Amino acid sequence: MGPETLDDAAALKVSDDMAICFTADFITPLVDDPWQWGRIAAANSISDIYAMGAKPMAALNIVCWPNCLPAEWLGKLMEGGASAAADSDCLVVGGHTVDDKEPKYGMAVIGTVHPDRILRNRGARPGDQIYLSKPLGTGIIATAMKAALASQDEVEVATESMMMLNRAASEAAVAAGATALTDVTGFSLAGHLNEMLGGDRDLGASISMDALPLLLGVTRHMGMGMIPGGAYRNRDAYQQRVQMSEGADATLELLLYDPQTSGGLLAAIPNETTAQFEQEIAGRGIKASRIGEFDDSGLIRVS
Repeated sequence: MGPETLDDAAALKVSDDMAICFTADFITPLVDDPWQWGRIAAANSISDIYAMGAKPMAALNIVCWPNCLPAEWLGKLMEGGASAAADSDCLVVGGHTVDDKEPKYGMAVIGTVHPDRILRNRGARPGDQIYLSKPLGTGIIATAMKAALASQDEVEVATESMMMLNRAASEAAVAAGATALTDVTGFSLAGHLNEMLGGDRDLGASISMDALPLLLGVTRHMGMGMIPGGAYRNRDAYQQRVQMSEGADATLELLLYDPQTSGGLLAAIPNETTAQFEQEIAGRGIKASRIGEFDDSGLIRVS
């Protein structure tokens, strides 16, 4: 009998105790340093495997490179990507490079997971607590960087966040029995929460704006109008299910729609295992913020 599709071709069951997960992603440069860009792009690509509760196994590089750029930059780019793969215990087995006017880099990644333990972006239940493992605002800081308005400290903090793997957060979520898991990427926090609610009109989420973790300088740059175009597109796509309370800070509303690069994991953790999750994730050296709770409102209610 052939492989069984488990989740929109994202995973294939190959035996009773193994499923293979597939993903691919690549991005344009967000930072000037090619090594850091390589690390960010690889972490961003591998994140989809962690978002399924799976373990990365092997990766192929995907590179678009202009001939006008120095070859040594390409080498540094590959080194940055290799460092993220090595920290993921993921073997880089090759790849493909093409000539292009704009540089792009990422990976196609394969991982493994037990078929009965794969985590999807559906499955959360009312009462489950919502955790986010990285601060928000990469799209806003990147916009400020392009305008040469971001300070060195702000750039460094955002870069470190984007270079960080989601391995520890994934392992902690699996250990704590997460009911649903996804990573926050270009579709924004609101977009990925909307996916977690799916077509279930009886499932909703209550989010506290004050609980949202922010990168250094995000509030300042939002006040200066450093909002990426993708945030407005995300708002147009997802705002119909978002309800802002009268007490919510309207000036920060677009933060919900800010497109993230190499963002954190968004986890639904059963109420009875939240202490275990917080202990697990702290023991792995990172912090996750409890930002809200799934409920039966059918909406994403923000206060």
